[in-house]
Amino acid sequence: MGGLDDSSSRPSFYRFWAAAAISSFGSAVTAAAMPVLVVQVLGATPFEVGVVSAAQFVPYAALGLIAGVYADRWRRKPILVWASIGRALSLGAVPALWLTGLLQIWALVIALLSFGAFSVFGFAATQSLLPRLVPRASLVTANARLDQTDAAATTLGPAIGGGLVGLLGAPVAVAVDAISYVVDAALTVSIRVDEPRPVARARNLRAEIRDGLRWTYRHRTLGPLAVSTHVWFLANGAAMTVLSLLALRSLRFTAYTFGILLAVFGIASLVGASIAPRCGSWIGSGRVIIAARVAYPITWLLVAIAPATDIGAALLFVALVLQGLAAGTENSNEMGFWQTLTPDELLGRVNATRRSINRTIAAFGALIAGILAGQIGNRLTLVCTVVVFAVAALAAALSPLGDAPRAVDDHRHSGLREGTPSH
Repeated sequence: MGGLDDSSSRPSFYRFWAAAAISSFGSAVTAAAMPVLVVQVLGATPFEVGVVSAAQFVPYAALGLIAGVYADRWRRKPILVWASIGRALSLGAVPALWLTGLLQIWALVIALLSFGAFSVFGFAATQSLLPRLVPRASLVTANARLDQTDAAATTLGPAIGGGLVGLLGAPVAVAVDAISYVVDAALTVSIRVDEPRPVARARNLRAEIRDGLRWTYRHRTLGPLAVSTHVWFLANGAAMTVLSLLALRSLRFTAYTFGILLAVFGIASLVGASIAPRCGSWIGSGRVIIAARVAYPITWLLVAIAPATDIGAALLFVALVLQGLAAGTENSNEMGFWQTLTPDELLGRVNATRRSINRTIAAFGALIAGILAGQIGNRLTLVCTVVVFAVAALAAALSPLGDAPRAVDDHRHSGLREGTPSH
C-alpha cells in the first residue's frame, strides 16, 4: 500500500501507532478470554451472557455525547492518557477479584461498565487526534495502517489468549490486556502534537451537542451512512453474542479452537486492511462501504445454517474469513471519509455521537440476542440478525455513498474545513 508523506512519518505518528498496536494486542487476547470466562468459568446463562456483552457499551448511552463535547473542548492527548490508565485499572480488577475468590457476574459487569466509561472518552479523542498527526489526504492510508496492525494483533492475540486460558485461566489473559493499556498510556505521553489551547469563552453544552448531531445526521451523505452503521451495530452486537454460545456450547469448541477462530478473522481483517486504500482508489470509498455491507448478511447466514458437525465448524471459519475481509476493507475507508468531511472543531462531537449511538445499539443487540437465544435458540436468533444486516446493507446501497469518491476528492482539493453541510 502507499506510504504516508514525510510530515505524517514523524515519530509522533509512530508512537501513536505503537500505542494503538499494543492495546489492540491486549484487547485481542481478552476477546478470546472473555467468552470463556463468562460461559465456562462463571457458568453464565444466555441472558447473563447478553448482559456482560452489553455492559461495556452502556456508558456510551450515558456519556457519549458529553464525551464528544469535552473531546472538542479539551486537548485530546491528555484525554487519551487518562482513558488508558482508567481502562487498565478497570480490567486489572478482574484478575484481582478472581484471585480473592470474589469474581462473579455482577462484579464483572461493574468492571466492564467502568472500562466502557473510560473507553467513551478514549475513542472520542483517538479518532479526533489522528487528523492532527497526518495530513487529511493521507487519512485513509493512516487508518489502513492502524487497521493492519489491529488485524495483526487480532490474528495473534486470540491464539495466544486461547493458550493462556487453557494453561493459566481466563483472568490471566484479561490481566495482559490491563498491562497493555499501561504501556499505551506511557507511549501516548511521549507523543508530540500541536494542539492549540482551548479558547476561554462561554460554553453551552446543549448547543455544542446539537451542533455535533446536526453535522452527523443532516449531511446529505454522512447522515445515511450513520444510520446504516447504527443498524449494522445492532445486528453485530446480537451476532457476536450468539457466536460465542454457538461455538462454545452447540459446536463444543475448546477455548483454544475458539481462539483460532478469532485468529482466522484477524488474518482476513489484515488482508482486507492491506487492500483497503487500493480498493478505495479503484472504486471509491463509498462503494467499498456498500460492498462490505452487502457481504455481512451472507456471512451470518452461513453461521446460522452451520450444523453441529465438522462441516458446521468449517462453515464458521469460512464465515469469519468473509467477515474479516469485509470489515478490514471497509473500516479505513469509512473512517477516512468521516475525518475528511468533518471540521476539526467538530471531530470530537461527531466521532463520539456516532460511537455512542453505535455502542448503545450494540448493547441492545447483545441483550436482545441473549433473551432470544434463551427463548427460540441460537440459530433462529442468528436468522433474525441476518435480516437486520440486510437492512443495513439496503440503507447504504440506497444512499448517496456511490457518489462519495467525487465528494471527498472535491473536499480535499478545495481545502474547505468549515461551512454548512449539504442537505
